[in-house]
Amino acid sequence: MKQLVLAVASIGLLGVAIAPSARADEWNKKTILTVNETIQVPNKVLPPGKYVIKLLDSPSNRHIVQIFDGDETHLLTTILAIPNYRLQPTGKTVFGFWETPPGQPKALRAWFYPGDDYGHQFVYPKPKALELAKANNTPVPSMPADLAPNTTKPAATVKEPHIVAMSKGPLKAQKPTQEEVEIAEVFVRVQAPPPPKVVALKESPAAQAVLPTRLPNTASPLPFIGLIGLLSLGAALGLRFAVARSK
Repeated sequence: MKQLVLAVASIGLLGVAIAPSARADEWNKKTILTVNETIQVPNKVLPPGKYVIKLLDSPSNRHIVQIFDGDETHLLTTILAIPNYRLQPTGKTVFGFWETPPGQPKALRAWFYPGDDYGHQFVYPKPKALELAKANNTPVPSMPADLAPNTTKPAATVKEPHIVAMSKGPLKAQKPTQEEVEIAEVFVRVQAPPPPKVVALKESPAAQAVLPTRLPNTASPLPFIGLIGLLSLGAALGLRFAVARSK
């Protein structure tokens, strides 16, 4: 079974049905989502309209996503997500959608804030995740249905009991074959390739040779001694000749 890599290429069908615009808020990634057709999110169906998506205010968990109405006065649902990595960030908001069986609205798959390497891939309740896995022929992240977002209990803080339970619940991956596996087996973070190893060129034996600090004692001193003797004899003869001429 082909593994799914969490890259931007894995997002699938991009949002032809949306016209998103980003509002600058680096902490909660506040984003305006406008859709002109009905879409699905985990345990919630959103009719056409404008919505506000942002992260729950939590420094410890940066993958709990909240969806509000367009005026941001009513919290519609809180969604658990897993990190989704893309190789090439863009300057625009990007949403991805799962294909769904005929007659069903498209399901929101992932959300990338402008300029971010990491985005958020949404976790669906197990039955819906299995349905999406079959429809897309690829694994889908899942969680137990009883821990999935409860639309009657929108979370205001990360400390609310159902949010704590959802955050600590076991996450799996549903394969199209109905096999359930550990999420890490199919959703792996794309890592940058390691830097190339610097391989030193092997030097030739001549380049590796170390010059000696002194020359070897291979020459004999006898020729040098003989040369000194000849010079001394020549000097004596020259001196004798000079004395003879002076008389």
